[in-house]
Amino acid sequence: MERPNLTEIRKLSGGDPVFEEKIFSVIKKEFPVEKENYFVNLASGNNTKAAEDVHKLKHKIGFLGLEQGYVVATDYENNLKENNHELKDKFENILTAITEYLQTI
Repeated sequence: MERPNLTEIRKLSGGDPVFEEKIFSVIKKEFPVEKENYFVNLASGNNTKAAEDVHKLKHKIGFLGLEQGYVVATDYENNLKENNHELKDKFENILTAITEYLQTI
């Protein structure tokens, strides 16, 4: 399984540590809220809102260097729009990996 990393953020920043910190701060602030919204909307059966949450989360997945995770999130977002939960476990494993990563740095 892929591991979250700061490679993409460093590429985007062009080596600017202030910019890197700003992006990382936004991710640390928004990720838990968006993750919680996803679980609430999924539990309530609102697949349309859950798909919107996945859409927001997939950008953070990409920023954290998870290329395969981004593909899973994109596919899962589209699946949710069709009431298909086939990639739910894979997607939620990605969320767990990111949650653990954010707690370590």
